[in-house]
Amino acid sequence: MREDALVAVVRRMAGGDVSALDTLYRQLERPLFGFIHSKLNDPFAAADILHEVFLEVWRGAAGFQDRSRVRTWVYAIAWRKVVDEFRARGRVTIQDEMPDRPDEGPSALELLQTAEERDMLRDCLGGLKADHRAAIELTFLEDMSYREVAEVIGVPEGTVKTRVFHAKALLLRCLEAKMNRRARA
Repeated sequence: MREDALVAVVRRMAGGDVSALDTLYRQLERPLFGFIHSKLNDPFAAADILHEVFLEVWRGAAGFQDRSRVRTWVYAIAWRKVVDEFRARGRVTIQDEMPDRPDEGPSALELLQTAEERDMLRDCLGGLKADHRAAIELTFLEDMSYREVAEVIGVPEGTVKTRVFHAKALLLRCLEAKMNRRARA
């Protein structure tokens, strides 16, 4: 669905149109559930958070000011709820220990193409800290710009660039080690 259509759906929701909520839910439910589930690795908690996100979207539709894309706004709500869940579990560190450096390395597509098997990549992604994994997934799997990712996770754009840079380096190192082990086997 195009952005102007999504904005129109949110405006209808702001006016109390329940069918608009259904439309938005059908449009974003799958990718949003995948995003949340990939962070929590718990389908039940992910489903609960998904429903909380859409409840907050419903309640906040009148406050949507069209300063960001609808998808970015919804993913930002989801990200905050995931972080809240991590905090409740005592599993999140919001500190970024790496110095800020712009991303000048190879693209994620190049990194992904070098991985021969999806399982190796999934294992390597699973080994990243949550903030690095979120930056990679939102940037490359959800096709968001650095600015949009920064809005979603609530950090400066430079921090997103730094996280992507370091996450790509960590992914490359992990994938190379897995490929080397595989070649020796």
